[in-house]
Amino acid sequence: MGYYITGDCHAHFDKLIWLARFNKKLGKEDVIILLGDVGLNYFGADKDRENKKKLADFPNYFLCIHGNHEERPYHIQTYRTQIRRGGEVYYEPEYPNILFAKDGEIYDFDGKKAIAIGGAYSQDKEYRLITGLPWFPDEQLDDKVKSQVENKSADRGMDG
Repeated sequence: MGYYITGDCHAHFDKLIWLARFNKKLGKEDVIILLGDVGLNYFGADKDRENKKKLADFPNYFLCIHGNHEERPYHIQTYRTQIRRGGEVYYEPEYPNILFAKDGEIYDFDGKKAIAIGGAYSQDKEYRLITGLPWFPDEQLDDKVKSQVENKSADRGMDG
């Protein structure tokens, strides 16, 4: 089982394709963690489907942390939830190897714990609004989620 971490793909998956092509050992238990702005819930149904199909053929699974340049999965009707690595994740039945972490959930990677906290402020918000590019009002954590994250991390001894 291997772990690979990258981020800010913005739907440019060349480095992932290269990894899969040259790493012959990549298997279904291997995890590629994509840290924000993946490019799978940003463009809209058709373009997002096209991008998800690119990753659906990989033998491993992806654990995505949503960024500010993508819709949160719980706003998309096709997503369901399940438990993976001890925490709740969002997935679409059509793409079962593409998972999105839920904010505040704690995941276990062979005894190492990690808490998922996605999103950020978009410095390009005005540009995106003026040019008609997608912008998501809840791109940043709200106070409720921040409180949940703080409480859960303190309860699990992850508070410092």
